[in-house]
Amino acid sequence: MLNHITVNADCHKQSCIFWLHGLGADGHDFEPVVQMLNLPHIKFILPHAPYRPVTFNSGYEMRAWYDIFGLQSDSQQDEAGINDMQATINAMIEAEIADGIPSQRILLAGFSQGGAMALHTATRFDKPLAGVLALSTYLPLKNQLTEKQHPANQQLPIWMAHGRQDSVITLATAQSSRQTLEAAGYAVEWREYDMPHSVCEAEIDDIRQFLLRVLPA
Repeated sequence: MLNHITVNADCHKQSCIFWLHGLGADGHDFEPVVQMLNLPHIKFILPHAPYRPVTFNSGYEMRAWYDIFGLQSDSQQDEAGINDMQATINAMIEAEIADGIPSQRILLAGFSQGGAMALHTATRFDKPLAGVLALSTYLPLKNQLTEKQHPANQQLPIWMAHGRQDSVITLATAQSSRQTLEAAGYAVEWREYDMPHSVCEAEIDDIRQFLLRVLPA
């Protein structure tokens, strides 16, 4: 179980969102966004990724869901690390289900590396989830998707958003992931914004509308 922050803990039996931060950040990073969304009927769990050396950053230790070797589409990927973290997140989801929240009222959200982890985990989870919010991100291990995807989440609502000026994870990388998801049968709701590798106010408004649609009060 990962250390985490919980927002709106008192509504814990209604619905829940796991929100995964980006590389080098922590669970506090999206706390202000959660407050701006103003969705008091949803419990938000914001986990802190463990510290680990990140090859892409010269082995410097930082919070990361898995190791990063490079940001090119053909860069080596940390398959073992991704799958280990998937198992950890699965266990956290199962704990919420055991505590009384139906899987259909649980959503995975994430930004950048956290969004990659959310997409990877949700498409493989063995019980139907409410959806995925994938911000400024990509699908890792995407050539394994058709083999590993679970039929329980074939109808998963996926909302992807990206900045046109993103120089960290390029728009083309995100669009390629979108195409992979669509080819595997997922309905992807796609948004682009005039922003770099970040979030913007218009995006937050759109996120709120999506969350109210898939997790109504």
